[in-house]
Amino acid sequence: MTTSKRLADKKVGKFEKNITRRGSVPETTIKKGNNYPVGPIMLGFFVFVVIGSSLFQIIRTATSGGMA
Repeated sequence: MTTSKRLADKKVGKFEKNITRRGSVPETTIKKGNNYPVGPIMLGFFVFVVIGSSLFQIIRTATSGGMA
């Protein structure tokens, strides 16, 4: 058996094994809980910067008489 034939047979066997197990996913692979990509401190800092800059822009626009 050549290397490519052996590799192909191995991949086909793995694929067929996955077909028979389809739908019976163990619960350990399902993500649970609050797993945020950004930490709460970074999120709070981002909100602080966005709200602070918008308030600063509103105050600046109000004091300049509405002109840019």
